[in-house]
Amino acid sequence: MPVRPQLDRRALSQAYKALGDETRLQMLALLLAGGELCVCRFEAALSIGQSKASRHLRYLLNAGLLQDRREGVWVHYRIAAELSPELSAVVASVQEAFGEEELALLRADLESSAPLAPRVA
Repeated sequence: MPVRPQLDRRALSQAYKALGDETRLQMLALLLAGGELCVCRFEAALSIGQSKASRHLRYLLNAGLLQDRREGVWVHYRIAAELSPELSAVVASVQEAFGEEELALLRADLESSAPLAPRVA
């Protein structure tokens, strides 16, 4: 009988808890549509403040769904490259639920709402 890999129930539970919030679900969809995004892009696309955007993104990061990268004062987020099979299935289900048409609309919204990069003194 083949050995079945251990299901990471805790990681799966944390991912579903993270995506149980509409803002965080929308953020994951934006990342599916736009790839790596700066916090400022989430602010513009969702009409929310920096503090709220950062808090929600940190929740997704702590759930293992995202990776971050700092560039000066800016933090950029992307879907984690090394997702467990459970988390890959969760991300794939979100992608399927939104569908290509909705993701294309989100991609267009991201392009039209791109904020100007602030100058760093």
